[in-house]
Amino acid sequence: MQVPREGDYVAIQSYKHDGHLHRTWRETMVLKTSENEIIGCNENTLVTEADGRRWVTREPALVYFHRKYWFNIVTMIRNSGVSYYCNLATPFALDKEAIKYIDYDLDVKVFPDGEKRLLDVDEYAAHSKMWNYPPEIDTILHYNVDVLIDWIDKKKGPFSQAYVDLWMQRYEELSHH
Repeated sequence: MQVPREGDYVAIQSYKHDGHLHRTWRETMVLKTSENEIIGCNENTLVTEADGRRWVTREPALVYFHRKYWFNIVTMIRNSGVSYYCNLATPFALDKEAIKYIDYDLDVKVFPDGEKRLLDVDEYAAHSKMWNYPPEIDTILHYNVDVLIDWIDKKKGPFSQAYVDLWMQRYEELSHH
């Protein structure tokens, strides 16, 4: 697939290790693409869960995907402040359907006050057993949790206010064309 351009809309599809579709976001506006990154924003987009349940996102969310890191970052812009939801997942793949990745259960949530929490450790352990995650996956994910924590602590990339301001401004400009 040709790389989506700034202002294009793409779907995002999250899968589980066994290959089943986990969650789909219908449309995300692309704000930037480079050789290794895609940055986008979605707001009031339809999300469909594996069980068919559907809901609509409430606030604008910047999404950050990278070809080399085993995580993606969702920056939620709320009135109460910016919070982050970081999925430990494979680097993204792109085809004519969507941005795709395999979600490996573990998540790091960052609250507006800076508090960090590692979530879904039990789900990760259960799925690891059920789907026989190879030991390398465990090593890669734990390394990437450390990278994420370092980025959060240093306010690097998506965790900096300058990033949030820049990409939200670009989203506003593109969505009001």
